[in-house]
Amino acid sequence: MSSEGVDLKKRRFLTASTAVVGAVGVGFAAVPFIASWLPSERAKALGAPEAADISKLEPGALLRLKWRGKVTWVVRRTEQNIADLKTLDSKLADPNSDVETQQPDYAKNAARSIKPEFAVLVGICTHLGCSPTYRPEVAPADLGSEWKGGFFCACHGSRFDLAGRVYSGVPAPTNLVVPPHQYLSDDVILIGVDGGAA
Repeated sequence: MSSEGVDLKKRRFLTASTAVVGAVGVGFAAVPFIASWLPSERAKALGAPEAADISKLEPGALLRLKWRGKVTWVVRRTEQNIADLKTLDSKLADPNSDVETQQPDYAKNAARSIKPEFAVLVGICTHLGCSPTYRPEVAPADLGSEWKGGFFCACHGSRFDLAGRVYSGVPAPTNLVVPPHQYLSDDVILIGVDGGAA
């Protein structure tokens, strides 16, 4: 009987040891498998927020950034630019920014921004994805006497005002997209994080 007791102890020890070694082996096999589901460093970088220093951005100037692989603009509008926005409503397809997917709730206003002085826009035409040109000049010969500054897409002639609102009668169906953003300070804006209104 004593030899059976010893065998039972050995058997239990061997069974427990085998289970532990098997669990460790499964752990070593599972870690790389589960890690493969995580996004790569490159994918993380593409989705990462983009900070921009706007302290040296002069009135009327445009700052170009890249966020999520897209051209993104920060425009510092002049007082006259801001006043002109209100005079364009009758010429625009969506002056009140009614297409909700084109901007966060805090940018659903006449300036389409948290602070009227700054426009933050994805610089991709909503027609076929070209990048419009920044045209801040007023009444240039090629855009007509009613042009008060904005963005012109040379690919198919779409026009947007300085709030990224699309003009009526052009190929682009909707306003330019306003990305989620927030102000970290008066001088730094963070694009890609929805911080709500300031």
